Amino acid sequence: MSQQESESFPSGVASKLKTYVYRLIDPRNGETFYIGKGRGNRVFAHIREKVEGDDLDNKLKRIREIHLAGFEVAHVIHRHGMDDKTAFEVEAALIDAYPGLTNAVGGAGSNDYGVMHAKEIITRYSAEPAVFHHKALLISVNRSAAEMSLYEATRYAWKISKSKAKQAEIVLATERGLIVGAFVATDWKDATSANFPGREAVPGRLGFIGHEAPRDTSRLYVGKRIPDEYRKRGAANPIRYTWR
Repeated sequence: MSQQESESFPSGVASKLKTYVYRLIDPRNGETFYIGKGRGNRVFAHIREKVEGDDLDNKLKRIREIHLAGFEVAHVIHRHGMDDKTAFEVEAALIDAYPGLTNAVGGAGSNDYGVMHAKEIITRYSAEPAVFHHKALLISVNRSAAEMSLYEATRYAWKISKSKAKQAEIVLATERGLIVGAFVATDWKDATSANFPGREAVPGRLGFIGHEAPRDTSRLYVGKRIPDEYRKRGAANPIRYTWR
C-alpha cells in the first residue's frame, strides 16, 4: 500500500465504519502509543499534523521519531460500528489497558470507573457516603498521588476559576471515588514556578497554598465515598464542586 493510500479510507468505506476507536502503533516495537475515537478519516489525521519544531506533545514527538527512522505509523481500528456513547466506553477501557500512552488525558470515566483491584472495589462500594457540611472542592488525584505527597498532588495545577475556588471551605482529595485527604486552601495562585518553587509552570492553571484540615473536619470526610449525585458517569474533569 502506498503512502497516499494509507492516509485515508477508500470512498464509501468511512461512512460504513460509523464511530470507531483506534490505536496508533509504533512499527519499530509493536507498541501502542495512542488511543482515540472518531469518524471518517480521523485515525489518519495525526500523521498529517505538523511534526517539526521543539514545542510538540509526546504523541507528535513519537510520530516524528517513527518517520525519521524510515517507518510509517500503523493504524488499527480496534472496534467500529458504534454510537458515540459506546465508543467513549471502549476508548476509556483501552486507555486503562495500555500503560505509557501519549494521550494527554485519561479516558472518560476512568477516574471513577477505571481499572481497580477487587479489594479496591470492595473498599470503595462498602464505604459510607460523605455528607457535606462545607462547601467542598473535590479534586481527583488518581494519576499523581503515587508520584508525590498527597498535599502536593492535590494542590497543583488545575484548570479552575479562581473566584469559584476561593469559595471552597475545604479541598478534598479523591481517588477512585473515595475521599483520601482534606486540606484548607488559604490562597489560590497562578501555577508558575515563582509561586510554587520546584514545580513546572502550567499556563492557565492554578494551585493553592494551604495546610491539612483540622482533625475533626477531616474525620467528617476522609475514608468516605463520594455520593452518587456528585459522580457523573463518563466525566473526565478531575474537579467537582458540592455547591453551585
